[in-house]
Amino acid sequence: MSDEVLVEVDGNVAVLTINRPKAKNAVNGAVAQGIAAAVDELDARPDVSVLVLAGAGGTFCAGMDLKGFLTGDMPFVPDRGFGGLAESPPKKPLIAAVEGYALAGGFELALSCDLIVAAESAKFGLPEPKRGLIAGAGGVMRLPRRIPYHVAMEIALTGDFYPAQRLYELGLVNRVVAEGEAVAAAKELAGKIAQNAPLSLAGTKKIVVESVDWPLDEMFARQSEIMNPIFGSKDAMEGAAAFAEKRAPVWRGE
Repeated sequence: MSDEVLVEVDGNVAVLTINRPKAKNAVNGAVAQGIAAAVDELDARPDVSVLVLAGAGGTFCAGMDLKGFLTGDMPFVPDRGFGGLAESPPKKPLIAAVEGYALAGGFELALSCDLIVAAESAKFGLPEPKRGLIAGAGGVMRLPRRIPYHVAMEIALTGDFYPAQRLYELGLVNRVVAEGEAVAAAKELAGKIAQNAPLSLAGTKKIVVESVDWPLDEMFARQSEIMNPIFGSKDAMEGAAAFAEKRAPVWRGE
């Protein structure tokens, strides 16, 4: 693992922290490689069900390291894209815990996550047009899929910053919490999700993400391809047995 990406596993929840506070956690090559390596490892670990992405030092991520960009330090990983995440998020649920700023590529990393928990003082924005660039790490593609078209256009074209509360009202942010509490709240939400069967979580995420583009006449057949193996899993049997026996299930990811 990279020193610029810290990984902490607490029970079946893993927290990945971008650790470049002096650079406002701007993403360079080392961060991208570190996130990609952590995601690969954690996706393969049966004892981890949910991931949280955070930033050190009171801010989430200020985007691409422009100084590194000018010297050829590219924050991309083959097959995973910007930040080692944007083009290929983990199979497991991923929650963004946002303090401070989530700007440009930082906002795009948050948009790569499945849920967003933000401090009330957090700010989000895609200021790339102010620098002669385009938010090409998924921002201008994912944003109109999450919020109304005209609002997404305003955010993408103005490059302005928007408070967490406004994005909560638009349905982009799941929870707004007190400043300094985003990671704790994200871990609490992750822990609640992680009480459920890991195969069910991964399968549910896969269906939610992929079914957006499924033709209507193929939807249920494609869903069955993902769902049927889970219905036949040992965890499905364990869930039914635990319900009948009035006890907590013991998931094995099998």
